[in-house]
Formats: sequence, structure tokens, C-alpha cells
Amino acid sequence: MPEGPEIRRAADKIAKVIEGRLIESVSFGLDHLKTFDDQLSGQIVLELETRGKALLTHFSNDLTIYSHNQLYGRWYVVRRDQYPATNRSLRIALHTDTHSALLYSASDIAVLPTAELLSHPFLARIGPDILDRTITWRDVVRLLIAPERRRRKLAGLYLDQGFMAGIGNYLRSEILFDAGVNPHKRPVDLSQIELNRLARSTLTISRRAYETGGITNPDARVKKLKKQGLKRGAYRHAVFTRENRACYHCQSQIVKEEIASRRVYYCPRCQQDSA
Repeated sequence: MPEGPEIRRAADKIAKVIEGRLIESVSFGLDHLKTFDDQLSGQIVLELETRGKALLTHFSNDLTIYSHNQLYGRWYVVRRDQYPATNRSLRIALHTDTHSALLYSASDIAVLPTAELLSHPFLARIGPDILDRTITWRDVVRLLIAPERRRRKLAGLYLDQGFMAGIGNYLRSEILFDAGVNPHKRPVDLSQIELNRLARSTLTISRRAYETGGITNPDARVKKLKKQGLKRGAYRHAVFTRENRACYHCQSQIVKEEIASRRVYYCPRCQQDSA
């Protein structure tokens, strides 16, 4: 499933061709939304906004399209009416005079009055957006130590969109590794120094993933691995999908474990659980 950085990058790409532009034609591929075809056609897109893994397309008539890619959704940006060769089902088509923004396969889509967005079940429960530049590491510490979270295992907490929106499976593993924190630990188990480090890693790794298109390794390591002839899949992450391979820090073997019903990767030495 695309995580916050991937959705924000998709929004940036879409915004380049439709933000501030008149949408000549809108069509929905889901029957219960077809009534909005005419309501949104002829309107201007004011802004593309992301909240975690949700994308919000705000229109000039005070309506907003909410979309969540889920596992299989994918946006395409093409020249007007030049549809991609795909067997996916078209769910949303937004056409300007020159370009089309097309969403395929997703089914979690709604049209809401912009002023009532928080009535949507997903938007009502999510925490701050992981890529919100106004969020500081001190804000993240406060979220971690809140009474309702301080005794939750980090492995589960970091997949809870009510904690911070946009963190998914690969970011969870990479953040915890960067911070040197074991996924079995809880915020209450960490020292203040560890909490501060975890909060900083939470923002640093997420923002790096956005800026690099999903690469979480630091630039120096990426350059070194590229010189060795490794492809993107091999140099993208520090621990995620690297089970049984050597840790870049200590050479111990990376472990894969099922925690909170999802796979998490970590270094048993760099992220020791001494609790």
C-alpha cells in the first residue's frame, strides 16, 4: 500500500496539471458517485491536499473529492484523453483542456462538502500528517507519551493512523531502526534521550522518503551501494525486506517478524530489547 510520501508525491504530480485549472469534465466509475459528474464539471481545482494516505481534491464550489488508494489504487497523469494501457478499472477521470488525471482500481472514494470533511470516518480519526512541516520532533514526543499511547508497543502504534497519519509498513521498520529502538518496546520503556531520538527519526525518515521517492537509506550509503552496482531495490532501505542480510551498522543478520499482523524488520543487536 502506498504510504504518506508516495501519496504526497502523487498529489504533487497531479497538482502540476490540474491545480488552479478549470476541469472541463469529471466522470466517476462508481455508480453511487455519478451524480457528482455534472456538479464538479466546469469547476476549478483550488488545491490538492494530502492527509496521511488520503488525497483531497478541493473544488471551487466547496466540494472535495476524498480518495484513498488502498492496496491497488493508482493515479496516472496523461495528455488529455490519452488513456494508459491497463486492465484496471477507472474510478475517477478529471480532464482539463490539455491533461487528464485518472485514478484506477481504488474504491474508497467520496465527495463531501469541504466544510464537512471531518465527518468522513477516516479523516475524523487520523492524527497529524507525517509530512506536515509545522510538526516538530517535540510534538511527536508529546504524541508518544500521551496517556492513551505510552503503554502501547511501538510496532503496533506506528501503524495506527490515529497516532500519525501516513506511516505504513516500510516507514515503521525504517524509523525504528534509524532510532535504534526495538519494535517490542513501548514509549514508557524509553528514556527521554531515546524518545527524542525516536521522534527525530520519525520525521527525518518520513521526509527523506518523500524527497527521494521512497528511499530511506542516507545519501552517502546509497551512493556507496550504487557504486557496487546494486539496483534500487537493494539500496532503498536499511532493514525493510532485508531479512537474513547483514546490518549496515553491526553486520548482524536482519530479522523479520510478524508484529501487529504485519511484517516488521529490525536488527536484534542495534535494536536490542533490554526491557
